[in-house]
Amino acid sequence: MGFFFFASRAAARFLGEARIIHPGVSTAALLVAAASGGGLVAYADSAGENASSEPSQEAPRKKKVVVLGTGWAGTSFLKDLDCSKYEVKVISPRNYFAFTPLLPSVTCGTVEARSIVEPIRKMLDKKRKDVAFYEAECFKIDASKKAVHCRSAVGTNFDGNGDFMVDYDYLVVALGATVNTFNTPGVMENCYFLKEVEDAQKIRRNVIDCFEKASLPNISEEEKRKILHFVIIGGGPTGVEFAAEMHDFLVEDLVKLYPAIQDFVKITIIQSGEHILNMFDQRIATFAEMKFQRDGIEVNTGFRVVKVSDDLITMKSKSLGEVSVPYGMAVWSAGIGTRPVIMDFMQQIGQTNRRVLATNEWLRVHECDNIYAIGDCASITQRKIMDDISTVFKMADKDNSGTLTLKEINDVLEDICIRYPQVELYMKSMHMLDIRDLIKDAIGDSHKESMVVNIEEFKKALSHVDSQVKSIPATAQHNKDTILLNVLTRWTNAKNIQKHLGQFAPLGGEQAAAELPGDWVSMGHSTQWLWYSVYASKQVSWRTRMLVVSDWTRRFIFGRDSSRI
Repeated sequence: MGFFFFASRAAARFLGEARIIHPGVSTAALLVAAASGGGLVAYADSAGENASSEPSQEAPRKKKVVVLGTGWAGTSFLKDLDCSKYEVKVISPRNYFAFTPLLPSVTCGTVEARSIVEPIRKMLDKKRKDVAFYEAECFKIDASKKAVHCRSAVGTNFDGNGDFMVDYDYLVVALGATVNTFNTPGVMENCYFLKEVEDAQKIRRNVIDCFEKASLPNISEEEKRKILHFVIIGGGPTGVEFAAEMHDFLVEDLVKLYPAIQDFVKITIIQSGEHILNMFDQRIATFAEMKFQRDGIEVNTGFRVVKVSDDLITMKSKSLGEVSVPYGMAVWSAGIGTRPVIMDFMQQIGQTNRRVLATNEWLRVHECDNIYAIGDCASITQRKIMDDISTVFKMADKDNSGTLTLKEINDVLEDICIRYPQVELYMKSMHMLDIRDLIKDAIGDSHKESMVVNIEEFKKALSHVDSQVKSIPATAQHNKDTILLNVLTRWTNAKNIQKHLGQFAPLGGEQAAAELPGDWVSMGHSTQWLWYSVYASKQVSWRTRMLVVSDWTRRFIFGRDSSRI
């Protein structure tokens, strides 16, 4: 049986699934959605069927919903959750939400750390009567007992180990990801990372330490070159943005404060691929490489780091073999990995040899009826459109003529793109403006005027679309939850769908590059101002919005603060 993509049909199908999960409740549904801009869980009892209940009957116990994590996915999920209908508990080792896209700006003092964090209790202030928050780390998920094992770093029980257990009816896993070192020797011991606010603060202190150390009178020129060699391993958005921030910090502020050693500073990016920003449009990657070349930032592509010692980075390429370079500070930004608690849970449920939890289209973890996973710790099993092509054709063929006109296809195109996101991705990758281009590519010019296709031609037009079923970059503004939210909320008639706003890559010197919806590519100074406006608008509160804007203004007027605190 094919999957329907119309809102009412899909909602009914999901409602049916929810009834199977909750056989004791006749008209109830658990609707789960998560995204970079919003999320929803709604469990609603029908007042109609229960209107005749006895007045003396006790109110049903609220279902316990436990949310693990206060990152993008977790807080987005909680944002629109009607906590009055649940007993909600949030568990996270950090009691704040961090706007992680601005972490590179924190490393050099462009933005202060406290300007990009919002206390989680303040975010949940309107729901505080219905939400309990525990500052603790979940170290085990016990699906059989429907409980999570947690350990607190701020309080201990009578045994002195700070361990406790929390049971649940529904569990939402939003633990995110950790750094991925690919088991490269020396990375954990000698490299800095850029995943948390604390990481950015450590980098900021170490940058100043490097300049102060190189300024000492007993340091030779060779040692100065080594100390002031800043190496970024990984040419993705985070690594590129940190390199750009570091360069701006140098040319706009540090050259004035450390004029005697400015000529010894060097910034290097090491990238295993052939280009930096390889998840962006090729035009953006080329523009970034050319700009970095002008700025004096060395970009080494085609190199894989094989070892990091306390003073040398050893990298390998096909053409040059192994090469070792001295460095003063190395920042590892080469990918994300799986948290130990997720690895342990995947072994419990038979999802071994995976990096993230596998979920179905409803975000429910496979083989676990009451556990849902969102964010970077999960991936959805996207259904292929060719598996449902006959059903899609039949639903679009409203007049049962056995053919589809362009209007009939356009009438259901939005629903198709929501149910099968790979359609839009394929059209974008092939630089197609609309569905007309996709159909033309399949049927040629023989039906150019009428644009009427039968089922075989329709199959041919969509035959290559499923090649775009792939992972989506884990940047905050392009989190895969956006697509999941679009699917689930439209199917359940929810509001406030968060559209994908595009990908941004600040390149320093008040220039940025952006890949925007509709296959638009923008580069230059105007794009940097667009970046400012988008990132200011995406702050989670007016407090952080004002702080970030004031930090940008302060930097323009007074420069960055180089104090080591």
